[in-house]
Amino acid sequence: MATPQQPALKDITSAPASNAAVSRSRLCKLSAKNINFFYGSFQALYGISLDIEANKVTAFIGPSGCGKSTFLRTMNRMNEALRNTRVEGELLIDGENLLAMDVTYVRRRVGMVFQKSNPFPKTIFDNVAYGLRVNGVTKKSVIEEAVERSLTHAALWTEVKDKLQKPATALSGGQQQRLCIARALAVEPEVLLLDEPCSALDPIATLKIEELLFQIKDMTTIVIVTHNMQQAARLADRTGFFLLGKLIEIDDTRTIFQNPAKKETEDYVTGRFG
Repeated sequence: MATPQQPALKDITSAPASNAAVSRSRLCKLSAKNINFFYGSFQALYGISLDIEANKVTAFIGPSGCGKSTFLRTMNRMNEALRNTRVEGELLIDGENLLAMDVTYVRRRVGMVFQKSNPFPKTIFDNVAYGLRVNGVTKKSVIEEAVERSLTHAALWTEVKDKLQKPATALSGGQQQRLCIARALAVEPEVLLLDEPCSALDPIATLKIEELLFQIKDMTTIVIVTHNMQQAARLADRTGFFLLGKLIEIDDTRTIFQNPAKKETEDYVTGRFG
């Protein structure tokens, strides 16, 4: 809610341009400015520019190989693990240059969950505690509290609270994916990236993941890549459409699915190709 000293949201358009810019910057968590990405001599991304709004769910859709997962991994610099890759342009988090930061610091602020659940060969407890310990947290009570809190946020605590010393690999596929989300949440990331987190899950497990993401967006900014357009329509506040390494458009999800600005977007969401 706006304070008496600030214009209400509906009045922003009538405020001076400088005030509107300040208000907009407070809503923006991540910004990409003219991002180009190369695998060797192959260019995978072309001039990607967009803003990711804070405490919203942003979905990226598009056909396979269109660059959406490449761009997602660029946002927490996972692509640096690959040889002969190169990124051009600017990536900003809260106005700071993400590409110039220490990579460990970046990955604490920008967590990631992958398409295939990847629990470590450790206990359920140690999986969630891993990031805390890597970041130097040693106090037992602090770790225990964070593990319980993260598993609760991931809607998993009631299912595993009596099995914390059991192997994480004994969990079902849906539980393993929620465990990976809990592991990412344990270090309290400002942004959570998810690369097709439900693609290998059944409808019931998928619904649990979607409910979880909807519930935690007040504590973190969420960016999800999905091939499931119904999932994007259900879950996302904003949706971006990628095609052939380019961002064709990004807008409110309702607009993208009901009144897109670009013919390519309309053709994709109506099933004419893809």
